[in-house]
Amino acid sequence: MRGSFIKGPKRRRGVYLVPNLLTTGNLFSGLASILFVFHGDFQSAAIAIFVAIVFDVLDGTSARLMKSTSQFGLQYDSLGDLISFGVAPGLIIYAWALNTPTMLGAAVMFAFVACGALRLARYNVSATSSDNKAFSGLPIPGAAGVIASLVIFDHHVLPLGDAVRPILGLVMVMGLSFLMVSTIRFRSVKDMKFRESHHFNYLVYAILVLMAVLAYPQLMLLVLFGTYALSGVIEQGYQFLAKAFGPKKDPSGTTDSLPESKES
Repeated sequence: MRGSFIKGPKRRRGVYLVPNLLTTGNLFSGLASILFVFHGDFQSAAIAIFVAIVFDVLDGTSARLMKSTSQFGLQYDSLGDLISFGVAPGLIIYAWALNTPTMLGAAVMFAFVACGALRLARYNVSATSSDNKAFSGLPIPGAAGVIASLVIFDHHVLPLGDAVRPILGLVMVMGLSFLMVSTIRFRSVKDMKFRESHHFNYLVYAILVLMAVLAYPQLMLLVLFGTYALSGVIEQGYQFLAKAFGPKKDPSGTTDSLPESKES
């Protein structure tokens, strides 16, 4: 009898331990990225960001599969995300592109970190009151992924040069900061609806994308993260145009159309 009582709580603690260990791996990767920035190794710092993204995906997935979500895990995950996807990419973009004699670069870096913190705080508030099938604002790992993939793109594919980096970094960071605190909806994997009759086609597409990433990750990572960062803007713009120029409905609920001609 006593052994059964002891065994239950131990197993319960072990279930909750797995997601939190993965969150710790996320935090460790973010701190490693910061250390790489201090040593001027921007490529390794960017790779550490991607490792943190992998840990972030795994901890959320494991928590849902094990049904071990908790308020502690939510807060701990957000603290780790702020370090790995807020402070670390902010330092990367500052040291890599915005380290100018003026305070403009430091101000832009602060704006990115502050907007990331606001994005995480808003998510924590809404997490308990909504199903979170779609994100309000660009998720902070997506913004960090854009910065990290751009650094790798510059190192392996196309050197941007000292004249281009500050301008591109300024525009990109300000855009990402705005998207994080905006109300533009970005789709999550849970929100994607797949037709059962097209499952084979989706599998083929996923394999092709995976092959492209493995064959040329230096370019495809930037394409994937950049596409996702723009996807919410494009989708909302399309919906706005559809409402503005699409067929309108009258108060009775029918679609306006031209009157049919009658034959004499």
